Amino acid sequence: IMLHSTLALSLLLIAVTSNLAMAIKKEKQAPQTLSRGWGDEITWVQTYEEGLYQAKKSNKPLMVIHHLEDCQYCQALKKAFAENEEIQEMAQNNFVMLNLMHETTDKNLSPDGQYVPRIMFVDPSLTVRADITGRYSNRLYAYEPQDIPFLIENMKKALRLIQTEL
Repeated sequence: IMLHSTLALSLLLIAVTSNLAMAIKKEKQAPQTLSRGWGDEITWVQTYEEGLYQAKKSNKPLMVIHHLEDCQYCQALKKAFAENEEIQEMAQNNFVMLNLMHETTDKNLSPDGQYVPRIMFVDPSLTVRADITGRYSNRLYAYEPQDIPFLIENMKKALRLIQTEL
């Protein structure tokens, strides 16, 4: 009986240890939380203020994505955004990136309302580019998964504007 319980205890210990090891391993490779699924290779800033600071400092446009976890349109756009290599690459290299699940105090970021998903660009001179709009006249800064090519064009436009204006 003694042998039996020692064996059972050893097996229990092994099970607990390997579960712990798996949990630790998961922890290590967990995507950085700031990405929230929009792209784990992208360096995300945490706040709008930090985004403005980085945009000015790096002379890159700031891209602000407003979204909510329980919004199906946001989830669909996020999936398309994360899966698009061109967007991911531009976001990594040419933009200061921020995704927000709350509104900022800057009213310029909601010129036509506080809907989600909403994507806006701010240039390095810290001007919100309300002129870079999506396809929908009722929600100027909304994008749907099928609008990804359009979003890519707008990202390129945001980059071109910097070269020509600053």
